Amino acid sequence: MKSGSLLTVVLVMLLGFAGCAGCGKYNSLVGAKEEVNTAWANVESQYQRRADLIPNLVNTVKGAMKGEQQILTQVQEARSKATSVQLSAEDLDNPEKVAAFQQAQAGLSQGLGRLLAVSENYPQLQSIPQFRDLQAQIEGTENRINRARDTYNETAKGYNVSVQTFPGNLVAGLGGFKVRPAFQADAGAEKAPKVQF
Repeated sequence: MKSGSLLTVVLVMLLGFAGCAGCGKYNSLVGAKEEVNTAWANVESQYQRRADLIPNLVNTVKGAMKGEQQILTQVQEARSKATSVQLSAEDLDNPEKVAAFQQAQAGLSQGLGRLLAVSENYPQLQSIPQFRDLQAQIEGTENRINRARDTYNETAKGYNVSVQTFPGNLVAGLGGFKVRPAFQADAGAEKAPKVQF
């Protein structure tokens, strides 16, 4: 066999190995991207659970809270605003859309916090079983949302590392894979809240 033919065979083999490695990396990036999309769908599912659950629970305690109607109205308005901002898996590449979605959800969280703070000023509310159920459901829902966001952040981290490290960054650039933003803390969350009795 001539040295030119041998060189051609070696080059073809090397290109074949590189092609297989590139295909493998591309497929792993597709899998990682789908994991991020699934984690995001779980976050949306928890937000939807909150959007569906809260109005029904709030209606059960409205009668006992006639004097605090303003806070209930604010919670309902915040829920409406939070459900009006939609974010699909395709939008996760757009940090501005993610921030707008996060801001709308934070508004609802703040409203729910004010609602729970009212219960501290009105001990008779805590004796109403429906209000206790409301408090438990809000707390449980917020915990589920937090877990879903944590899972999303961990999944996005793994995906982002794959997209940014060699040779994944080469395949990602050719395949159009982009870094996905993580959830950020709300503005002012780094300051401890003041508790006064």
